Amino acid sequence: MQHFTKVDHPLVQHKLTKMREVKASTAKFRMLLRELSHLLAYEITRDLPMTTATIDTPLEQMDSPVLKGKKLALVSILRAGNGLLDGVLELIPSARVGFVGLYRDEETLEPVQYYFKVPKDMAQRVVIAVDPMLATGNSAVAAIDLLKKSGATDIRFLCLLAAPEGVARMKEAHPDVPIVSAALDRELSDIGYILPGLGDAGDRMFGTK
Repeated sequence: MQHFTKVDHPLVQHKLTKMREVKASTAKFRMLLRELSHLLAYEITRDLPMTTATIDTPLEQMDSPVLKGKKLALVSILRAGNGLLDGVLELIPSARVGFVGLYRDEETLEPVQYYFKVPKDMAQRVVIAVDPMLATGNSAVAAIDLLKKSGATDIRFLCLLAAPEGVARMKEAHPDVPIVSAALDRELSDIGYILPGLGDAGDRMFGTK
């Protein structure tokens, strides 16, 4: 996969526009996020390793393609990552799930870790880290650092929106981790928010301010 992939499918772009609107309710935002996570999951899993299994159809036996290796690991970067996680899990219900708890210090914009729990055998799994926003890239880089320390080697990053600064930061720190996003926005604000963006994804998803 390329280091950064923008999913420009018309349905993705239409639903993202609806999410950006300030008038979108919490319920509408959640629904659109779940729908978008399905569509983005198709792209980030496009090149998963495959093998074949012998099965019996109602008419005859055949060798048919199936996923190869251990179950995928989906890792949510808390708290906003859970919105993407739920939708991807609907598409890949057998995936194992992990969590990385990070919050951003509003003065330094640096991530602070408060939780980390991932499945076993990370080195043998394709790992998809999910977080709606790739802004400064600091939290994403910190999360990937932790995942690599846990043994993960095949890691992908899934987000809704990315800023050029965040993409550059990830490429510098983890050039081996491809990023899939619905959009690459213009820039970061002085306080580290993506512009034009959609606001704070966690607040809009959970109805907090």
